Amino acid sequence: MASTSHAQATTAEGEAPPLHKHPYHLVDPSPWPLVGSFAGGALVLGIILWAHYGSRAVFFVGLAGILATMFFWWRDVVKESRTPGLHTPIVRIGLRYGMTLFIASEVMFFVAFFWAYFHFALFPEHVSGAEVAMWPPKGTLTFDPFDLPFLNTMILLLSGCTVTWAHHALLNNDRKGLIRGLTITVLLGVLFTTLQIWEYSMAPFKFYGGGVYSSTFFLATGFHGFHVFVGTTFLFVCLIRAIKGHFSPERHFGFEAAAWYWHFVDVVWLFLFVCIYWWGAGEIAHH
Repeated sequence: MASTSHAQATTAEGEAPPLHKHPYHLVDPSPWPLVGSFAGGALVLGIILWAHYGSRAVFFVGLAGILATMFFWWRDVVKESRTPGLHTPIVRIGLRYGMTLFIASEVMFFVAFFWAYFHFALFPEHVSGAEVAMWPPKGTLTFDPFDLPFLNTMILLLSGCTVTWAHHALLNNDRKGLIRGLTITVLLGVLFTTLQIWEYSMAPFKFYGGGVYSSTFFLATGFHGFHVFVGTTFLFVCLIRAIKGHFSPERHFGFEAAAWYWHFVDVVWLFLFVCIYWWGAGEIAHH
């Protein structure tokens, strides 16, 4: 990603800047990579200070720096996308490669969580202090997979349909359909997050000190919930941009990237539902 370019400058008469003689994107120096690096370092240092000494100031300074970097850097990228001559076809291919590699890295992120879960699920004798080699550990109550988890599955699958509807509306230059599809998708994302918070509040096992089952459960489903929040925010920004008329059938990679991310979130949840909620269900807790 990049900051605004010299090519954005207009003439005194307000004419559009001339196109480059090459298809690549040469950008001005940007403060955001450096600011983001220092903010990330402060965030990690703040976590350590908070965990060991109870000091929270550095953590919140780092968090504020990260959020500011994200906002201003992505604001600059949006400006670039609307500036003639900057996001050429070659540049857009590079952006697609970047988003593809990012999603691939996210896949590996969740592979680690599933690895941890199946390590104990398939070899329960590794659970320290287990009286009987079984999974979930003896006495662990779990969620009914066809209660809230199944409802959330239907919500996410429906949201995948609505974001696809929005994409097809955009390709057909149907701005109203695009806005409606995105609005419904965002609302479904908010509903999923709300129901997951409610589910956590009724969990039959504790977040802290609940053993290896609760650790792997909250790690996998909790990080997925965070990704749903990020994807909902991503789509909400796209909704604002759609209302402002930023997208066209020919140029809308920002929306495509959000849609790819959302479908990735959908697929991960299907694996979570099948492997953790359904296959890994033990003694069902009745609320």
